[in-house]
Amino acid sequence: MNSDFLYHKATGFEPLSTEEGLYLYENAPTGELLAAAHDCRQKQVPGNKVGWIIDRNINITNVCISGCRFCNFHCKKGDEAAYITTIEEYIPKIEELFRAGGNQILLQGGMHPQLGLGFYCDLFRQLKHHFPELKLHALGPPEIVFIARKERASYRYVLEKLVEAGLTSLPGAGAEILSDRVRKIVSPGKCKSGEWLDVMREAHRMNLVTSATMMFGHIETKRERLEHLVQLREVQAEKPEGAYGFVSFIPWPYMDEGTALQKEGIVNTTTADDYLRLIAISRLMLNNVRNIQASWLTVGAVTAQLSLHGGANDMGSVMMEENVVSAAGARYSLDPSGIQQAIRDAGFEPRYRNQAYEDGH
Repeated sequence: MNSDFLYHKATGFEPLSTEEGLYLYENAPTGELLAAAHDCRQKQVPGNKVGWIIDRNINITNVCISGCRFCNFHCKKGDEAAYITTIEEYIPKIEELFRAGGNQILLQGGMHPQLGLGFYCDLFRQLKHHFPELKLHALGPPEIVFIARKERASYRYVLEKLVEAGLTSLPGAGAEILSDRVRKIVSPGKCKSGEWLDVMREAHRMNLVTSATMMFGHIETKRERLEHLVQLREVQAEKPEGAYGFVSFIPWPYMDEGTALQKEGIVNTTTADDYLRLIAISRLMLNNVRNIQASWLTVGAVTAQLSLHGGANDMGSVMMEENVVSAAGARYSLDPSGIQQAIRDAGFEPRYRNQAYEDGH
């Protein structure tokens, strides 16, 4: 294969095959890969602006049956540490978010065996009653599949009821690697790859704002990473014209500290170079996804800043109260002034946005 031809193809927004992407990913010099990805970024999202947002992660519950072997946060029903967050606990957290200038919560949690559709609809309605302006970026495909099975209902029915109750957008959580071989090992209780993608297809038909993610650097192969990207691109290509679809893609490296995987010898060996190459190949492969987000929380501000020169155009969220990856070793933090300064120091202009990547506030 010829790298120059593949760069030309990618920067012309022609979809690269898995084989073509893998060739670049494995063989192209990092500098070339980043330059081509930055070229694509400038064609897809021209200019010097880099997005950011303030939101707050609040976990609905820490009880979960999915058995993810990279998660230290979950526990079993009946454990001493088990909880379900109450309305009385949500209110001061959300008030603090509004005082900080944000208006969105990322509302996720475990797949609790006793919590069904009625619980989530009631919760969303109560939150919207107390805070009408609040945006609910909530749950994710694994939870939708879990609720649908529990209710013996379709994904469409579950999503419609949640939207009626106040759901604003659907995070791309729980994608990990869209390979059933990998999922069977690292997240055995979560939905299969096809189910994750089918939930997103339905969400796109409803014109819900969605995102997509990848947690890499554990047991997956490079080919499986590329296949993950191709599957996302294919689902994005199916969305109705004018629908939001996947507004962004957010990859981050597996955090291993204290996890079941680490105890079996599967450790995070991702370097800054590995992360930058993954960001770059994501931009080159995802010719129909406009926004690529840097995960400063897991790689730190400096690597995130470098990724802005290699395909990324967003620094993500200030992320008040993040629990899951922090429990596995993520130690970085940025406040609103810090994230804006990091963007400026990288040579870009901060742009506060909403979840749909439109100008915020």
